[in-house]
Amino acid sequence: MKALVLSGGAGTRLRPFSYSMPKQLIPIANKPVLEYVVGNLRDIGVTEIGIIVGDRGHEISDVLGDGSALGVAITYIPQHAPLGLAHCVKIARPFLGDDDFVMYLGDNMLVEGISEIADEFAAVRPSAQVVVYKVPDPRAFGVAEVDENSRVTRLVEKPQEPRSDLAMIGVYFFTPLIHQAVDAIEPSWRGELEITDALQWLVTHERDVRARIYSGFWKDTGKVEDVLECNRELLMRLTTDIQGVVDEESSLIGEVVVEEGARVVRSCIVGPAIIGAGTLVEESIVGPYTAIGADCRITESGVSDSIVLSGAFVHNVSGIETSLIGRKARVGSAKQHRLVVGDDAHVEVAA
Repeated sequence: MKALVLSGGAGTRLRPFSYSMPKQLIPIANKPVLEYVVGNLRDIGVTEIGIIVGDRGHEISDVLGDGSALGVAITYIPQHAPLGLAHCVKIARPFLGDDDFVMYLGDNMLVEGISEIADEFAAVRPSAQVVVYKVPDPRAFGVAEVDENSRVTRLVEKPQEPRSDLAMIGVYFFTPLIHQAVDAIEPSWRGELEITDALQWLVTHERDVRARIYSGFWKDTGKVEDVLECNRELLMRLTTDIQGVVDEESSLIGEVVVEEGARVVRSCIVGPAIIGAGTLVEESIVGPYTAIGADCRITESGVSDSIVLSGAFVHNVSGIETSLIGRKARVGSAKQHRLVVGDDAHVEVAA
């Protein structure tokens, strides 16, 4: 089995961060979302991964390289315009060949992995298997209607009156029959080749399409709030690991990771929390549920339930909460705030 990871979206809901980095590279618990995706694929035995990239593909390849450091082989497949998920399958055909494959949206976090779902697909081998999640309001999703045997009877994209609460969440298992379906469909009113239409073509032609409910933690990391929620979930799984330096005047409470080269000086770190490599935390309180990236400086400040990206400098700011602070951003002054600060920004908060 191969994998096709889709990483070409613009990430409009994650602005200002998606102006300066692909949304799939946003770090959660100090690791880019795409690394979690690759890890889930490697865990099911997939080592050949094609990644669909847009005009910022070089930034993704700079981080992931050829995949060897992650135990996989990565092929980058450019998509020159966002023409739909089924279009991604079409342009990846030379890479996919006649192999079964899993298609995975690169901004989706399935924290418990997909091993059980992959095993079920391999055992039953339907023409296609969609991963679904029960949601309270399915109107923003592609929705699967299923029978008592989990066979899909109908698929509807963003229905105004949904007849099912099973939303497709961005992981699909396919046999090569999907290529026939993709070749048979026409672009939607959006001008895109919709994967929902290709799956419906299989259903209409009496192919076996199954739905598998995912019961673990899932989030589409398309919004700041979802990124922070994922950060909390992953940090709750930490175990203490102190590679850096914590002075005698500092205290660590709960599960805390202090990476190599980091220094904690006259400060309190409340876990779960990560202090990234090369970072200085001085006369500050950090955590809980906080990930500080590499080479940051946090001085005379308080940061909790937040993500601070690499190279950021926070000084004399008390009570930063539920915030996302970009790479090399500078934030200073003295008042409680919820902040969303893009890369390289310089913010002086009024008292």
